Amino acid sequence: MMLRRGLSKLSVLRMSTVAQPVRNPNIEYAQLFINNQFVDAKSGKTFDTINPSSGEVIAQVAEGDKADVDLAVKAARKAFEYGSEWRRMDACERGYLLSKLADLIERDRVLLASLETLDNGKAFNTAYSTDLHLVLQCYRYYAGWADKNVGQTIPVSGDIFAYTRHEPVGVCGQIIPWNFPLLMQAWKLAPALACGNTIVMKVAEQTPLSALHVAALTKEAGFPDGVINILSGFGPTAGGAIASHMDVDKVAFTGSTEVGQLVSEAAAKSNLKRVTMELGGKSPSIIFGDADLESAIATSSMGLFFNHGQCCCAGSRTFVEESIYDDFVERSAEIAKSKKLGDPFDPSTEQGPQIDLEQQNKILSLIESGKSEGAKLVAGGAKAGDKGYYVQPTVFADVTDDMTIAREEIFGPVQQIIKFKTDKELIERANKTIYGLAGAVFTKNIDRAFTIANGLRGGTIWVNSYNKFDATMPFGGYKMSGHGRELGEYGLRAYTEVKSVCIQIPEKNS
Repeated sequence: MMLRRGLSKLSVLRMSTVAQPVRNPNIEYAQLFINNQFVDAKSGKTFDTINPSSGEVIAQVAEGDKADVDLAVKAARKAFEYGSEWRRMDACERGYLLSKLADLIERDRVLLASLETLDNGKAFNTAYSTDLHLVLQCYRYYAGWADKNVGQTIPVSGDIFAYTRHEPVGVCGQIIPWNFPLLMQAWKLAPALACGNTIVMKVAEQTPLSALHVAALTKEAGFPDGVINILSGFGPTAGGAIASHMDVDKVAFTGSTEVGQLVSEAAAKSNLKRVTMELGGKSPSIIFGDADLESAIATSSMGLFFNHGQCCCAGSRTFVEESIYDDFVERSAEIAKSKKLGDPFDPSTEQGPQIDLEQQNKILSLIESGKSEGAKLVAGGAKAGDKGYYVQPTVFADVTDDMTIAREEIFGPVQQIIKFKTDKELIERANKTIYGLAGAVFTKNIDRAFTIANGLRGGTIWVNSYNKFDATMPFGGYKMSGHGRELGEYGLRAYTEVKSVCIQIPEKNS
């Protein structure tokens, strides 16, 4: 049995019988969460959130915009004021609140996974066993850090006592994507709260439901008024208002590189607020002839098709050594053809729908470009079903580095298999991209593994594995895949100001 990301064998065995999903959950929270209250948008506007499996409307959700962002930032600023309940709270108490939130998420795990499946289209088994596992791990990990983000004593010359303090940045704007709604929310909220910041978060308009339920749980856990504010809305309005707001001290964004550039520009033009970003990718997955072929084929396939290919770090450029190329292509195509598409609540389903019609059309357009530019289609290549936004698992062979599908992020279930002959050419070809988020190398030669891992320009390099995540291990990109790191101790840096305090020691009395 192939292990799910970040899970031990024991964890997988414990969760081999997944709880039964709630197929038609009651949508209890569809308003904006500002100052610990659910409220309508100031404009009164709502928008439809769509079930990608059917194209049908699930619910109407409040559409936040600049006026609502202003209210949320005002509440967050008041909660951050010196002397407020949140600022006076012991660091260990912040850790307790994060632990309590994790307990409440675990209590509502089935419901949250069901909302994720309904709104996002990912398989319920994946949402429950993988996404929620990592969500809980993240909150509990940073709960432990809340009272350990310590400064240093500095040996300054002379009669000086000097030390550093790690202080919160302030009001943090956070903008999260639709591909892992609960997990990306956790990656943003947990370290920021552990450090004592206050939050204004915009959730993706495609997937607001699970994040808004967590908003309710933060109040139940006991977070003070104004500390956490969660808004649903659209990027140009609500997201743009956060990025450009003069009273937001820092913005964290996960999404496409194109939108990331807009967020950076808005942040720079306003108050030069600190920015961290996790953006797109076109990650290489490199398979040498000496690799365990069966494992390499299965793992590289998972590295691309996991979450329907909707992963920023997907191993979408599969470089395969010439000696095993034909066998690799044939067996990879067989895996793709055997995948079961369908109802994501069905436990046998391996791939659900893409997130929306726009994304489905983008993927199909890029598949057509692969055909027209000379790549060999060996599996899939079309939409699937007569309702919902399904795309067949697709495999291209004979892909060259200059083809559109080898250069542009597809963000869908489309694997490109590229032939290589020698080690010498490989690192240069693998690095010939604007992105640098992740990569992998499959080989039994440890010297080669170190050489390739050191030579690839990416934030995470897996060896004989893919998509292994853990709250302890930092994640982020090089080049146009972003800057800054999330997770691990490194993830605290984005939410910490370092203050030096210098104290003159009086001369000793004679």
